[in-house]
Amino acid sequence: MENLGNTQFFSIETDSASVKQMLHEVCEAMHDKGYNPVNQIVGYIISGDPTYITSHNGARTKIMKFERDEIIEEMLEEYIKVNHWDE
Repeated sequence: MENLGNTQFFSIETDSASVKQMLHEVCEAMHDKGYNPVNQIVGYIISGDPTYITSHNGARTKIMKFERDEIIEEMLEEYIKVNHWDE
């Protein structure tokens, strides 16, 4: 049985700039096609089903180059930075 009293550490190595650029391009492609980028990316992250992401401008191929946990980490880091919780 695990010791639930200890906090586990999770760390991944990601090229943050590449993930940011990819998210920008994927959101732009989905917006071009009239999709809500937030809803579609959440669907993809939860399910792992790439068909939530449009293939317009190569968006599906671009997002699949990264692991879903890398995408979540980048979005969470940006959210924390914007809300000044990283100070």
